[in-house]
Amino acid sequence: HVQLVESGGGLVQAGGSLNLSCAATGKTNVLNCMGWFRQAPGKEREGIATIDTGETARYAGSVQGRFTISRDNVKNTLYLQMDSLVPEDTAVYYCAAKDIWCGALWYSSELYSYWGQGTQVTVS
Repeated sequence: HVQLVESGGGLVQAGGSLNLSCAATGKTNVLNCMGWFRQAPGKEREGIATIDTGETARYAGSVQGRFTISRDNVKNTLYLQMDSLVPEDTAVYYCAAKDIWCGALWYSSELYSYWGQGTQVTVS
């Protein structure tokens, strides 16, 4: 069993930064791929960044160059550094993980087995 717990969300002004964290507990050795998704009101859940144990990162075009994903495999923690935030980044951000490689369909939420409860990010 794997549990993911996000933290670090909040309210920030446009142009500001936030750093999200996701702490993983349980059978963490199977978490080859970890990622961040977000869901804005009335919209589908969107994959925005993933990283595998080899630290290969992938980003959605909407966040490329502004967000940086990283992971600490010793602390079993995933991070998302978000810079140059814009109001369109407002959403609930979810941490997700799966025991297979991220692959070409890294953005597909259906392929992830483990999810956190989400943390709200609001950009004004």
